[in-house]
Amino acid sequence: MTGIVDNMGALYPEEGMTEAMLTTRRDALFSAVGFASAALPTAALAASGLTDHPETSAARAPSVDQSIPIPPLEFDHAGQLIVRASATSAVSDFDYLVGRWRLRNRKLTCRLNGCVDWTPVFDSYVEMEKILGGAGNTDKYVESRNGNPFYGFALRLFDPGTRLWSIYWADGSSGSLGSPVVGSFDHSIGHFFGPDTFHGRPIIVVFRWDVRNPQLPVWSQAFSADRGRTWEWNSVNVSERIS
Repeated sequence: MTGIVDNMGALYPEEGMTEAMLTTRRDALFSAVGFASAALPTAALAASGLTDHPETSAARAPSVDQSIPIPPLEFDHAGQLIVRASATSAVSDFDYLVGRWRLRNRKLTCRLNGCVDWTPVFDSYVEMEKILGGAGNTDKYVESRNGNPFYGFALRLFDPGTRLWSIYWADGSSGSLGSPVVGSFDHSIGHFFGPDTFHGRPIIVVFRWDVRNPQLPVWSQAFSADRGRTWEWNSVNVSERIS
C-alpha cells in the first residue's frame, strides 16, 4: 500500500500468553500512549457476543455486516473517483468517538488472493480527541507487535464547503501521512473511499464506520480491484469504551 493503510497492523498476539501476561501487556500499552490503567467494562462486550480474551472463537468474533451495501462508485471523464457528501453529513459525525477505546480486531489472512480464513481476535487501543474547534479530530493508536508497542495516528478533517470528511493515517513504519479516504455518514453508516495500490495493483479502498450502536462502533475495510464492481472485506474491529 502506498498511502491509505489500515490501522490494524499485520501481526497478532503471541500464542500461549496467560491472562496475567495479557493484563501486563495491556497496562504496558496503556502507558505507552499515556492511558491510565483501568479495568475494562464487560457489560457492553458481553452484549455484543464477544468474550474478554484474545482467543475469542471465530463464531463470536467481530464481523462485517454484509447486509449493508457499499454505495456504487462514480468516476469523472478522466477516470478519477468522485465522492459526494450525503444529505445528513455533519461536522459532529465523529463526536461519538471522543475518548479512550479498546478495539477487538480481526484481519483476513491474505488479500485479493481468494482467502477465506481470518486471524484470531487481537486487541489494540485508541484515544480520540477533537481539534480545530470540532472541525477535526485525531486518534492515537497502539497495539503490540512482537512484544513491542506499535504506534499509529489518524487525522480526520471536515470540509465545510463539500461537507466531506478526509481521513489520513500515519504509523511508525512510514513516518508520513498517506493520501486520505474521503466520504461521509448517511445517518449512522459512514463510507470513505480512496484510490491506492496493493502489490502494484491499482485498487479502491473503503473504510466503513457502523455506529448504529455508538457504544460498540464497528470499523471495517474492503478493497476493490475492479473499480467497485466487487469488494473483499479484509479487516474489522469493534470498539468498547474504557473511559
